[in-house]
Amino acid sequence: MYGVRGILLVSILAVAVLIWKWQDIQRLMTVNSLFAEDRIVENFSHMDRAFFHETIPLDDTLPSELPANPRQLPDLADWVDDRRLTALVVLKDGELVHEAYFQDTTEEDLRISWSVAKSFLSALLGMLIEDGVVSGVDALVTDYVPELADTAYDGATIRDALQMASGVRFNEDYFDRRSDINRMGRVLALGGTLDGFTMDIQERAYAPGESFQYVSIDTHVIGMVIRGATGRSVTELMGERLLSPLGLESANPYYITDGDGVAFVLGGLNMMTRDYARFGQLYLQEGRWQGEQLVPAAWVAESTAPSSPTAEGAIQYGYQWWVPADAREGEFLARGVYGQFVYINRPAGVVVAVNSGDRGFREPGSFEQNLTMFRLIADAL
Repeated sequence: MYGVRGILLVSILAVAVLIWKWQDIQRLMTVNSLFAEDRIVENFSHMDRAFFHETIPLDDTLPSELPANPRQLPDLADWVDDRRLTALVVLKDGELVHEAYFQDTTEEDLRISWSVAKSFLSALLGMLIEDGVVSGVDALVTDYVPELADTAYDGATIRDALQMASGVRFNEDYFDRRSDINRMGRVLALGGTLDGFTMDIQERAYAPGESFQYVSIDTHVIGMVIRGATGRSVTELMGERLLSPLGLESANPYYITDGDGVAFVLGGLNMMTRDYARFGQLYLQEGRWQGEQLVPAAWVAESTAPSSPTAEGAIQYGYQWWVPADAREGEFLARGVYGQFVYINRPAGVVVAVNSGDRGFREPGSFEQNLTMFRLIADAL
């Protein structure tokens, strides 16, 4: 009789735990299937179902529609299919000349930026440096985040973090379930803290500033610097300083957050594709928007110039912006995994914003195919 009661008690406790942790279990299950072929497109337009999130507060500035001037583009069908595009928005001289949505998505979908968000954070940092709130890129990250003393970030500058040259040891392999980037994803899903995760990083692969190594945790450190310098959240600052003045069309743009409400600044921005294009237009215009200098022109130039110690002949890197190895003058891009891009070609006056669910984004030639198509579009216009 005691055994039956014991089994019953254990069963009741198991059900209670299941109910108590049901949301955590659901989030973890969604994260584990986030990139599944039959779910990736739906997931990438509904990341709020999988993660904690916070709406970016915007002021009462009315959304400003981009002026439309439709133009004929070359045949893009093969590229759209190969790279599994979900959205394509093209601007020419600030006018919306082409937009298309694929795989049953719509213009109103709030799409995950992935690492395109890094370029937004770079813009915000440049504004704060101009204000004197952050002293400059040669300051140590520990000047603003003393909690990183005695970690792998001790001795690294803000410039090192911007250039992905902090030297910390961090495995960025999205296809390795045990990698650091995937462990971080599980921390997010279960409501852990990204600051705590970062402070646990103790090992270095290189000395700070010695070598380019793309590690997304460097961008989180930039976010920590911004929060340490201002005492405010990146979510609030991004809405107030950058996104509100741009007059976003997105109804409720949001950041994925950790359990403490800290924005996932390295890849958690979600908005309409038109608004990613709008940000690209801001940078095409050297930081000016509707007559106002939002991002300092000097910062736009410095951050989009190749400066990181990348390998010879490889794609180059600035301050959270990419520059093709064979870059044309005035050509640079924001880039995120699974096929997210904001491509800027200043001489041509062209911005191309792309969202995708491209599970083959690491295949040889995939980036080159995207770049070729961006240039084809720019040349055609």
